[in-house]
Parts: sequence; C-alpha cells; structure tokens
Amino acid sequence: MNHIARPLDARTTPTQFAESRGRKIAYRILGQGPAMILCLRFRGVMDDWDPAFLDTLARHFTVITFDYSGLGQSTGTASYRRKAMAEDAKDLADALGLERVVIAGWSIGGIAAQIFTATYPQLASHAVLIGTVPPGEQKHQIDPIFLPTALKPVYDLTDEYILFFDPASEKSRAAADASHERIQSRNADRSPPIPKDTFVRILKESSDPRAVFPDDGRYQAFFEKTDIPVLVISGDREIVFPVENWHALNGKWPTLHLVNLPQAGHGPQHQYPEFSAEIIASFVRNA
Repeated sequence: MNHIARPLDARTTPTQFAESRGRKIAYRILGQGPAMILCLRFRGVMDDWDPAFLDTLARHFTVITFDYSGLGQSTGTASYRRKAMAEDAKDLADALGLERVVIAGWSIGGIAAQIFTATYPQLASHAVLIGTVPPGEQKHQIDPIFLPTALKPVYDLTDEYILFFDPASEKSRAAADASHERIQSRNADRSPPIPKDTFVRILKESSDPRAVFPDDGRYQAFFEKTDIPVLVISGDREIVFPVENWHALNGKWPTLHLVNLPQAGHGPQHQYPEFSAEIIASFVRNA
C-alpha cells in the first residue's frame, strides 16, 4: 500500500482524493493494521460515521471511509445501484494499492459489501455487514414508518431515534443523543449532505422495484459455499432490515457469524460504538 499519513482521530483526519476512471473518490484514512473499507448507508456521507466507532476500529485496522461517486466530496455519476457502489469500493482499493481488505458496509452499503465479496473474492479477507439485508426474497419486511422518515429533507433528533435507534428505549435514546453529538463534532472539511432532489432521483433510477437486494441466485450460491468469514451485526429493534431474515440463513451460510444487539435499531454500531468495533476486531483476528 502507498505510504499515507494516518492520524488516529476520526474528527481531524483530512479528506484525500483517489483518481480512478475519470472521477475523484473522496476518502479518509486512519489507524494501522489490516485495511478495512467501509461502505455507507442511504443518504450517507463520510461524516455520518460515528467517530467513536471509527477511532476504536483504528486501534486494530487501517480504516478507510469514502463518499460514493457523485455524492459528498466525490465526483462522477451518482448512483444507488448496488453494483456501482461495490465498484466504487473496488476502484478505491485499486487506487490505494490494496491487495486484501476487510470489506464492511452499513445498510445498503452492506449490500454493496456482499456484492464486492462475491465479485472480488480474491480481495476480500472478511465481510462485515451492519444493519443490512441478505440476498433474495425477504420474509420479514421493512417497517412502514421507515420510508417516509428516511425521505425527509432534514433529519431532526426524533427522526434519528426512529431511523437508527429504538425510540421506545430510554437507553437507546440516550445513546442516540451521544452519537449525534460526536458526529457533529467535526468542525472542518465536512462532506456536504446529499440534497433531497439528488437522493430521491438516484433512488428511483437505481433501485430495482422487485427487491431491495435483487438476486438471480448467484449471491446466495456464493455465500452458501464460500470460506470467506461473514459477520452480521444487527439490532433487535431493526425497522429497516429485520434481523429475522438473517436467522433463516443459520446453517446455510457456512461462515455466517450473527451478533444481535439489544434495544438497538438500524445503527447498532452507533449505539454500541466501542463494543461493535471490538467485536469486529475479534472476528477478523479469529474467524
């Protein structure tokens, strides 16, 4: 890997740019150890990761966050097509000279991470999937409250409780308050939020109406035979991608590790940042 300075604080590590196929991918890098690329959620930019989660990961990994093409500080054509999102991660790995990575993703970023793993298995040492969905038909569906909340132009704290935490839990709401404050603590070089007309347009253009994670069987078949370790971290109050859809794969995916965190919603790594990061580090060391 190219020599790059790695500050250990997610709040201050500078944005850098990797040129690939005619566009610039904005990224940040911190820590030391095996390389880990983190793929973002819907509407996410680099500043939507909790610094406490990143800083704890950075004790064990070279952590790389990035903005998808055409979003945040990256240039190029914006898309929420899952394969295009996986290609962004692949192009960034190539630009940084990475030969093996822990590929991780949150929400639709977890779908991108699965596609990356199945498409480039020679690059993926481990797959870490947070608050996301497996390929194929889903028996347990998204809670109706999610989409109208997720499509609001701006989230207030109450919206964050609903989207990423467990609004009925005092413990979870307190964790949301603390995470929100940490996320807002970076005061320079922030990636701009994604305007509503942009995220609505590319969501409509990029989403297959047949499924959240369209699959003709290839991804299911891959994970049913791969030896690449897979870790899923989910909350027991997940309203977007219910954890029960993962339970159905116990015994079918030979390398599946499933962690279900209590009183937690769609952002379990923000409610339990240090705990989640340490679970991931132990998984990569031992799986």
